[in-house]
Amino acid sequence: MESKSFLDALNPDSMVVKPGHPVKLKEFDPGFTGGFKKKEAKDFLQDGIEQLAKYQDVLYAQNTYALLLIFQAMDAAGKDSTIKHVMSGVNPQGCQVVSFKQPSEEELDHDYLWRSSKALPRRGNIGIFNRSYYEEVLIVRVHPEILNNQQLPDTVRGPHIWQQRFEEINNFEEYLVNNGIVVLKFFLNVSKEEQRQRFLKRINRPDKNWKFSVADAKERRYWDDYRAAYEAAITHTSTDWAPWHVIPADHKWFTRLAVASFIYQKLQSLDLAYPELEDNHLERLQEAKVMLEKEAK
Repeated sequence: MESKSFLDALNPDSMVVKPGHPVKLKEFDPGFTGGFKKKEAKDFLQDGIEQLAKYQDVLYAQNTYALLLIFQAMDAAGKDSTIKHVMSGVNPQGCQVVSFKQPSEEELDHDYLWRSSKALPRRGNIGIFNRSYYEEVLIVRVHPEILNNQQLPDTVRGPHIWQQRFEEINNFEEYLVNNGIVVLKFFLNVSKEEQRQRFLKRINRPDKNWKFSVADAKERRYWDDYRAAYEAAITHTSTDWAPWHVIPADHKWFTRLAVASFIYQKLQSLDLAYPELEDNHLERLQEAKVMLEKEAK
């Protein structure tokens, strides 16, 4: 039997949402592991991390594309640890992580995409959004009272606002892709029982206490509402230019492997290459080489 590579973790039919396909999250298995064992997956992930580091170097040198990674999930799905492990080999100078919290007063004085636009990665860089503008069709939809703080015109309010925002987000992402900012979107799909176990772990371990808030447990009352909001958002914003990836999240070791595989595949598809040097530049390099070698003598 042929040996697996870390790319074998991918099963697009089970993880990539086709545009126009109505999403029901119950059809996605949070415990899926692709037939991998934990140790095997960790070994392949290490290979993937090394490959990503090489591609990042070329991405940075070419300075044509930027890569935007968007992570969305229910609490305790493993966003932070996935980002930490998958991106552990990249050069920090070419990678920025932005965690979007409750909007500030200044941010509320602007449109809801403003703060995300400010945080977009530069060409040659990788930008990571830990939560994103998608919160505006997720938590805001589950808790519509949040809209009251957004100072919106009355004509914007109403049931049509969600479809309007889906269209705005799609247009925004198409604009980004058309300008060389490649968008990869991951929803880490954790089960309700696994979330409960992870919350308990945060309570029982002193070194994890800081990661837990009583509000996190209270939000579980809205589990079904959040799932419905995610289903609507993923259904209406999985596009040809920026499809959603629903990643199984009950086993963090597989989550990390799958995410790394999709990032690698996307970078591979860009046909990245180091910039070609002009002849006169190559000649100057040779002159510099001769000068440096003479110093040694």
